[in-house]
Amino acid sequence: MPVSLRIPEAVKKRVARRARAQQTTAHAFMLEAIHEKLEADEARAAFHAEAERRLAKMKRSGAGIPASQVFDYFLARARGRKPARPKTRKIA
Repeated sequence: MPVSLRIPEAVKKRVARRARAQQTTAHAFMLEAIHEKLEADEARAAFHAEAERRLAKMKRSGAGIPASQVFDYFLARARGRKPARPKTRKIA
């Protein structure tokens, strides 16, 4: 599918400069930038979909881990300790 992009002159110059620095073409540079943006956006969408799925599961089951316990667990891990993983429990 052919695509035409109208790019402001200032952006064209910046792309050309960065493409030369990477010893590639402006076209290849832009394709890589689009690819990177798509990858990041798809990863973000997948992350949000998984979060929504887990939240729905938590609401159905009524089980979860209080945020304070999660934070304490991660802080201990960040400090090099090996704490027991918090257990899920019914949350009102």
